[in-house]
Amino acid sequence: MTKLTRRNLMTAAAATGLAGVLGSRLALAADAPLGITLVVPSPIGDVGWGHALAAGLEPIKAAYGDKVKVTVLENIAEGPDADRIMNKTVADGNKFLVAGSFGYQNGALQIARRDPSVTVLHASGFQVAPNFSPFAAKYFQGTYLLGMAAAALSKTGKLGSVSAFAIPELITSINAFTLGAQAVKPDIEVSVVWVNSWFDPAKEQEAAKALIAQKCDVMVDAHLAGTFKGANAFLGVADKVVEVVDWNSDIPADVMTKIKEIEAKIADGSFSPFTGPIAKADGSEGVASGATLADPEIIAMNWHVKGVSTPLPK
Repeated sequence: MTKLTRRNLMTAAAATGLAGVLGSRLALAADAPLGITLVVPSPIGDVGWGHALAAGLEPIKAAYGDKVKVTVLENIAEGPDADRIMNKTVADGNKFLVAGSFGYQNGALQIARRDPSVTVLHASGFQVAPNFSPFAAKYFQGTYLLGMAAAALSKTGKLGSVSAFAIPELITSINAFTLGAQAVKPDIEVSVVWVNSWFDPAKEQEAAKALIAQKCDVMVDAHLAGTFKGANAFLGVADKVVEVVDWNSDIPADVMTKIKEIEAKIADGSFSPFTGPIAKADGSEGVASGATLADPEIIAMNWHVKGVSTPLPK
């Protein structure tokens, strides 16, 4: 079985992406240290989403020392508690907030709107304000390649995905995974188990077992300079933010050659996983022949492609 989860999906790339967004050209603060707070819904640990985001702040701390003061708040559940904690960290004088989960979006956006002196970066979101920027990696570019590899190794023609929540970021990843698999084996089928949690190893393990049973086998400088402008940072293979760092040696050589060719085309912009014709799971047209979805359409995706056998949650 090929198991696809948010936590095991190119966490090193997530760290690279956050570091790139946060600190390519930091200006030194002349007065008190800039207070930066990262809030995440899961443990930091040694791997995973929270760990990757925290790792993205390490270059900032290393480069600027006492010019910045970084606080990491882990295991903060989405909802009223997260809103309260984010408000408190800003009230305590931290002027740079990194909201590390999709469900933090509304509360973090309200903070940005109330206090223009605060800069907010939000992982996985889509809202934009003058002092509020979402950032995300184009994971779908990597999962397309992973789908190609998974299909090459699959003996049953059925693949499985254990996913957290049915948000556009994960829907696009699953869709691209399916399309990549279909590029190698057109009749491939992908089943999805939604665990409705960003971090629940026990649930993820049970979901993986269920899929096996179904025979599924396989930016701080701008803040300091006073020039920050809210924008959606959506970075991918071309930006060296998304990268598959290891490949199974069992992948056939001809498939591996094809994967590398597609990876190069994604990097130079000559190929997109979401170029039509693409049919939706219900058989209707998702993308017309020759058309390519633009980033805003990908960010807002709320439908599965044909080949994903599990309906989206209501």
